[in-house]
Amino acid sequence: MFKYQAPENCLSNKTILVTGAGSGIGKSAAIHYAKYGATVILLGKTVEKLEQVYDEIIAAGFAEPAIVPLDMKGATAQNYKDMVNTIISQFGQINGALLNASILGELTPFTQIAQQTWDDVMQVNVNAQMQLAQALIPAMVQSDAASLVFTTSGVGNKGRAFWGPYSVSKFATEGMMQLIADEYEGSSLRCNAINPGGTKTKMRASAFPAEDKTVLPEADEIMPLYLYLMSDDSVGENGKRINAQQ
Repeated sequence: MFKYQAPENCLSNKTILVTGAGSGIGKSAAIHYAKYGATVILLGKTVEKLEQVYDEIIAAGFAEPAIVPLDMKGATAQNYKDMVNTIISQFGQINGALLNASILGELTPFTQIAQQTWDDVMQVNVNAQMQLAQALIPAMVQSDAASLVFTTSGVGNKGRAFWGPYSVSKFATEGMMQLIADEYEGSSLRCNAINPGGTKTKMRASAFPAEDKTVLPEADEIMPLYLYLMSDDSVGENGKRINAQQ
């Protein structure tokens, strides 16, 4: 799966939602999904960035994507339900979702974590993921083979000093993934989590400002796993935390 050679059009006739699609890993995943035949729903908080991704997909001759501008810090459960209903009415189905959007917060000693920072990180990285997954799952189980993919981290199953709310939020993400995977074992829905590892992104740069960025892979380089988990070749993979870099 780490050197997965995606067959041409392996995502044909699939509708896939990508959160945090305006930049970084989300942008790369959205473009790759479109390249392999999917109709992609681009969700993010910055319209200009989403429009740039939209333009890149159109310029490449791929299927026209849709844009959903939504700030997950302020969105409600009803917002997500309305969004899913709109997707179903326009496209008829949701076959895949990459829940990629998250925020870092601040790296600080545990006793100095600001309550607002904690609340913001938990809202975007945990509460919004739960509400969005709750809205998506009833639609996704109608598909013959649906894939729900969460995004975790190296600090998501082993705590690291100073990573506070972000680390805790990713522990919660992995727990949520495992719970959903277990509840839907044997159904048409599979659920897994990807740990992208150190990748050249804006979030990584803010966490490690002094790091030599030339040694980090670009987001495009870790896409084999992202494509594998969305393709029907991964049917049977369920409840797993998988590192994109091996």
